Amino acid sequence: MDNLIFWIALAAYALHILEEFAYDWKTWAQKVLKLDVDWNTFYVTNVVVLFIGVACASVGWAHPTFSLIFPAMMLINALFFHILTYIRSQRKFSPGMITAIFLFLPIGLKCFTLAIAVGVQTKSLLIAAAAGALVMAFLIFLIKTKNVGFFKP
Repeated sequence: MDNLIFWIALAAYALHILEEFAYDWKTWAQKVLKLDVDWNTFYVTNVVVLFIGVACASVGWAHPTFSLIFPAMMLINALFFHILTYIRSQRKFSPGMITAIFLFLPIGLKCFTLAIAVGVQTKSLLIAAAAGALVMAFLIFLIKTKNVGFFKP
């Protein structure tokens, strides 16, 4: 099967980053999520995410447990960091929510439905979803702990 869907997912993430930047994700994250972030954190984090996306798209269906990590990250990002946050913040717009709803959800779900259609085992789907959640959690962990004395030089 063609790896095109994974490259489409990567392009969607690039558009998502553009939306977050255009609508000032940094200020929103500081006010709504209470995250200690700056634009450098935004840039570096998103470069890492894009590199993960390139790695996953390059591997594609040859190793779906790995390649589905990126679509899992997209779904987790859309659901927990945009849609749920929008609901919990009394309907305050979340920068990135447009692409999360109209790109991340359909493309991420399509990746998983294609995986099921080509016979990827449930165990692989669950491992990919868990790994995607761990990557997203790791990114938040780094942001939350960057000023903790133990981690400072």
